[in-house]
Amino acid sequence: MAEPSSPSTPARSLAAVSPHATDDLPGGVCKALWVGGAGDVAIVAENDAGAVTIPGVPAGTVLPIRAKAVRVSGTTATNMVALY
Repeated sequence: MAEPSSPSTPARSLAAVSPHATDDLPGGVCKALWVGGAGDVAIVAENDAGAVTIPGVPAGTVLPIRAKAVRVSGTTATNMVALY
């Protein structure tokens, strides 16, 4: 029997993230976001209407934020992966 999914359980699937001006993440709200290349990340959190930019995220960081979108405006980080 599969363990129920919660924010604290390990991710069961991954998806490459392409920041977009208006679209949400194609897999819906993720558990966390892995940032492969350092930079700023403009994230729309699950309960927010607009993006908040997190500046200077180091490469290899996992941001434990339930994000529904990553905006192209304000994002300079690269190689991001959504953890579901």
